[in-house]
Amino acid sequence: MPTRRTLLKAASIAATGLLLPGCVVQATRPRPAAHRLSLPQPELAEHLVIRNVAGLRPFRPQGFRVESERIGEKLIIHNYGHGGCGVTLCWGTARLALDIALQQPQRRAAVLGCGAVGLATARLLQDHGFDVTLYARDLPPETTSNIAGALWAPSYLLDEEFETAAFGERLARASRFAHRYFQLLPDQRYGVRWLPLYMLSSRPRPRLSWDWAVTPELFRSTPHAPGTHPFGDRYAHEFRLMMIEPSIFLPAALDAFRLAGGELVVRELRALDDVAALPEPLVVNCTGLGAGALFGDDSLIPIKGQLTVVAPQPLIDYGVIGDGLYLFPRRDGLQLGGTRGRGDWSTTPDPEVAGRLLSGHQALFDFGSHN
Repeated sequence: MPTRRTLLKAASIAATGLLLPGCVVQATRPRPAAHRLSLPQPELAEHLVIRNVAGLRPFRPQGFRVESERIGEKLIIHNYGHGGCGVTLCWGTARLALDIALQQPQRRAAVLGCGAVGLATARLLQDHGFDVTLYARDLPPETTSNIAGALWAPSYLLDEEFETAAFGERLARASRFAHRYFQLLPDQRYGVRWLPLYMLSSRPRPRLSWDWAVTPELFRSTPHAPGTHPFGDRYAHEFRLMMIEPSIFLPAALDAFRLAGGELVVRELRALDDVAALPEPLVVNCTGLGAGALFGDDSLIPIKGQLTVVAPQPLIDYGVIGDGLYLFPRRDGLQLGGTRGRGDWSTTPDPEVAGRLLSGHQALFDFGSHN
């Protein structure tokens, strides 16, 4: 028969949560309410706008081109047509181009273009024993890559009718390699950091676009239900993604290329005769939209993207995609974007578009009106 001392000991153990075998204790603590996502509100006043910029995405309806062809005595490896994914996929398609280069005996290579794709390609070639010379008309910060939003995520990649299983496999391989490579870069030196991205949707589960869905493991998310965040009556799906700062990443990659013994030649190549006259037997074409005129690719289409940049705000350490707009925080300013001018060759910012970008983001981030 249990003594009073035994019963007191059992009660003490149960109270501390160390339950005896066979004992069941009914939880009495109430279930916590849904967690409220607290986010600092960005300041998006007109007087804080520090610049408006526009750039042209090198879009191919059938997706990026990574393949080789023989032109005279030169082996040309093409690596261009990334649409809105130049920074995102630069290391990945560079790896695809490298695989082709390794199959031939030559180890002297010319890389054409000094944007993210050209620099990544040059660096991977160097790391695999190639003697590389970079030829470019424009250097950072005068490249299209400098104007990119540069959140690590494929976008504006290809037209829907070209979404094939074969291309999906190549995209998945390039995406996984690039994702891993960016993770391994020294973050401060190369301007790479992780941040939460909130994608606003009426759906309780996010619908991944085709170019995200080929690598679903890279785009896991957590939903925040309506009423638990400051964006009103929608779901805010939280992803953890990398932000790449082009103003840091591009100069760092160029410095690394030079430190590895690479030669840089600032020169515009206007015709195939100019390419044929280069001393290197292997040429990797990373000229983006320039490949249209230089190599006769009539499928290339410019997609104009415009950004309104607001003065830097260190407390804004998250990104948002919603209402056809996006805000990405960078050290050089808050990037307000969401435009897509297909076939527009102008690199001049449109004041009317700039006004719409600012007012649209002001409405999106009017936290007081959503609560």
